[in-house]
Amino acid sequence: MRVSLLLLCLGSVGVSMATERPEAYRRKVSLEYNPGWNSSEANLLHIRAVGQNDTLHFVWSTIGAPTMVLVYTGSETSSLHVNWTKLLSNSPFGAIRVEPEESVLYSTAVVFAKVYEYNGTNTSDLSKALAGDFYPAYDLANFTWDSLDGKWNQSDLTATFRGVCADHGGTGWNGSIAFQVTAFEGSDRDAPLPRLLHSANSSKVAFVMHGVAPRGKQSRFALEIFALEEGSGRKELQSVRSIDDEYTPTIFEMAQLVSRPRNDSVGSSFVQWKTAAYASPDAQRTDTIHCQYYPLRTANLSLPGRSLAYAFFGPEAHYAVAGLNVSFGGEDSEAYQEKRYLSWSALIGYGEPPEDMFSTLVMVILAVALGTPVLLLVAGGITVCVAAQKRRYSEYDPIN
Repeated sequence: MRVSLLLLCLGSVGVSMATERPEAYRRKVSLEYNPGWNSSEANLLHIRAVGQNDTLHFVWSTIGAPTMVLVYTGSETSSLHVNWTKLLSNSPFGAIRVEPEESVLYSTAVVFAKVYEYNGTNTSDLSKALAGDFYPAYDLANFTWDSLDGKWNQSDLTATFRGVCADHGGTGWNGSIAFQVTAFEGSDRDAPLPRLLHSANSSKVAFVMHGVAPRGKQSRFALEIFALEEGSGRKELQSVRSIDDEYTPTIFEMAQLVSRPRNDSVGSSFVQWKTAAYASPDAQRTDTIHCQYYPLRTANLSLPGRSLAYAFFGPEAHYAVAGLNVSFGGEDSEAYQEKRYLSWSALIGYGEPPEDMFSTLVMVILAVALGTPVLLLVAGGITVCVAAQKRRYSEYDPIN
């Protein structure tokens, strides 16, 4: 029985390892800060990820609202062009383009527009809070953002956009809000919580609030996000649940905003996140803060006027905009006041979102949990049969 159980476990481990093995596909990734401009008065980061016969362009900027424009091309030599005079003017449409134009197969944008603060004493539901007890929202387009110069790293493929607000309702602003961006050359799993599984087609962004003075004793926060889809495409909000919480303890849900592209499109995109935020830079399980997301809004929405998305897609382009709010904290968790730190991470990428498989540990546990009763039943049956057979031959006394 022990041998059978061991073989069963080893077989499960082998299957699990095969399903968990990261994809071999890799891209050559490079970072470029403010291409074609020598000043650091504005921030634009170009992440160029070259693959086999294609290129992904992730363009991040805090000119206006923090924005990521994602462009997928069918060429290894496609390049980004920036008209800085137009980009910094009041009419920035057309300032950002990828050439050759005919190589562009898919494009989208994600805009981080506002941060809401509300009183979470009586409810953790943002929609109810906004109907009554809430504070004026922080418009991220009006923030002052530090220069990215010296805050991006080609070796680590990382960059940090950090901004401050001079005044919010008469209370001094002592902290900062940051968007920490990470690019990837291949598939792997992040070391820090929530240990997101990424691919070569994705980029990670971490939204971080640190030291910001709350305006209430039970203040909670929410982030407003806009996503764009061209033509007849649309966005769809999905929930993916799993019994495996090995990488994010007590969190069993993955949320993702995916595109359903038009019929003639060759691409799609996604925003994917675990329903958890964290109250410490070195996050442990005990620092987990519950995340809640709300129904997608699609009616009568438009992009913020000041953003990189406006510069790329323009006001007259045929696109649909979807709005999403993600709130942090619940009635049963600590308020932001206690630690004054909050971080939330998401993947933004091209194609289908990465899909978690059952881990080796969970497969072994399932094998033991399900295999042991079966083996005990078989062993018990064999024991009963052997005992019955012995009784059959012992009904008469032996004859001398």
